[in-house]
Amino acid sequence: MMMDKLVVMAFEEKTGVATLTFNRPEALNAVNVPLAEAFLAAVRAIKALPGVRCVVLTGAGRAFMAGGDIASMTGTAEQAGKAISAILDAVNPAILLLRSMDAPVIAAVKGVAAGAGLSLALMADLVVAREDTKFLVAYNGIGAVPDCGGSWFLTHKIGAGRAAELMLLGRTLNAAEARDWGLITAFAPEEQYEKLLADIITKTANGPTRAFGAFRQLTDRANGDQLAEHLEAERSAFLKMTATADFSEGVSAFLAKRKPDFAGN
Repeated sequence: MMMDKLVVMAFEEKTGVATLTFNRPEALNAVNVPLAEAFLAAVRAIKALPGVRCVVLTGAGRAFMAGGDIASMTGTAEQAGKAISAILDAVNPAILLLRSMDAPVIAAVKGVAAGAGLSLALMADLVVAREDTKFLVAYNGIGAVPDCGGSWFLTHKIGAGRAAELMLLGRTLNAAEARDWGLITAFAPEEQYEKLLADIITKTANGPTRAFGAFRQLTDRANGDQLAEHLEAERSAFLKMTATADFSEGVSAFLAKRKPDFAGN
C-alpha cells in the first residue's frame, strides 16, 4: 500500500485489484497540481506492479471529483495557463499510462463527477455509479473547454450531438439518464451500490486480462488512435480560453457563487 495525503493506492495480490482513491475530500477531490502529481505517481506505481488485473478509481468522501481547482486558475491568463499546464503535465501522462495497461479500469463514482472528474470517469472502461450521482461537463460554466480527455471520451462514448447538449446547454445528468445515454455502465441505490461494484470488479478481475488490454488497444485504434495528440490539442484550446474575457468572468463568477454574465469574447 502507498499512502499520500492526496492519494491512497492499495493493491490486493490475491485478486489483482489495485484501487486508487483521490483523497482531497474537503474540496470534493478537486484536482490541483499536488493532486495531479500524486495521481501520476500512483499510476506509475500501479504500472510497475506484477499481477494487476483490474484498476479501480474512486474518490474519498462525498464525491468522485468535482473538477479542477478553480481557485488555482485566478490571476492573469499567464498565471492561469501555468496552473492548468502543470496539472495536465501530470494528468495527461497518467491517462495514457492507464490506457496502455492490460488491466481494465473501473471508475467507482458517487456524489458528483464534474469537469475533470467527468473526464477521468469516462476514461475508465467501465463506470459504476451510485444512484444519487450527478454528471456534468462544467467547463461551460467557466468559459473553457474540456481537458483530461473529456472531449475525446464524450464524443466517442455518446456522440457529438449529445456531447454538445451537455456542453452548450449545461445539462446535468442523473445516474439513470447517464446510463440511458451510454455514459455509465451501471448504477444502484446506496444500500445496493457496494455489492454491485464488488460484483463487477470481481467479474472483470477474473477475466482474460491480456485479451481485455488488446481489446482496448483495438477500440482506441478504431477511434483514430490519436488520444495523446488530442490531449495536447485540449491543452492548447484551454490555454487560449484563459486569455478571453469570458474565462475571467467564469472563474470570478464560480468563486463568487453567482451566475456568470458571458459577453462572447
